[in-house]
Amino acid sequence: MSNIYPVVQPSTHPATPSDVPKLPKLEPNSARDHHTFKVYKPSSIASPAPSLPLPDEYFDPTAADLKAAQSTLAARTQALVNAPLELRSVREAREQVKRDRWPNTTIRIRFTDRTQLERTFPSTDKIRSVYAFVRNSLREDVKPIKFILYQSPPKRDLKVSDPQVRDLDLAQLQLAPSSVLLLRFEDESLNGSHVPAPLLPDLLAQAVDLPAPPNFDSSLPSGPEKSSVSVSSPTSSSIEKKIPKWLKMGLKKTK
Repeated sequence: MSNIYPVVQPSTHPATPSDVPKLPKLEPNSARDHHTFKVYKPSSIASPAPSLPLPDEYFDPTAADLKAAQSTLAARTQALVNAPLELRSVREAREQVKRDRWPNTTIRIRFTDRTQLERTFPSTDKIRSVYAFVRNSLREDVKPIKFILYQSPPKRDLKVSDPQVRDLDLAQLQLAPSSVLLLRFEDESLNGSHVPAPLLPDLLAQAVDLPAPPNFDSSLPSGPEKSSVSVSSPTSSSIEKKIPKWLKMGLKKTK
């Protein structure tokens, strides 16, 4: 009995790149991420950044910065000293309370021209998720260029190559519930304040104005209200009424 189904012979030719189906590339403006990011235009209120790259002396901390950093360092040191004395369950419970309090972390990336790119991440994400989002948001010609996300002041680089950074989530990096990160390219020609943010054109088309900060002075009264009661000046008739009779008689005699 003959086989009525055709026999498919395996191809002896290797598959070419054109034969392999291409997967759709996930961009930041896809339907899934459409409502998870925002782009803000450069604010005209903020003072412009210097056009030249900032020297290292610019990032030297002030006395107030050193005092705040010392307080933070002392708190962390005390926490590390007490960590071995705590039970693992107690430590995990404390960390879980923080995650429950801030399940999401809003990260705002500020470019040198003051354009800002914002997205909300789960607090359990690592810093590599932020890097991937920023890189996917860049133009195709800029994506191969390396960049560093950092905080300032005091200056704190958040490098993926640093094991003390890449192994911690956003909450453990003290970035929750919201933080502003600055971006610095290795190519210095992209770091000037006159250089527009090298974002995808469709992202820049969705940019909106940065919300103005609240004006707390408008809620204060302009000044003490003037009293509606008018004080009348004493007239001569009222003065005369108050003069004693014996003084009036003396005045008449002198006339």
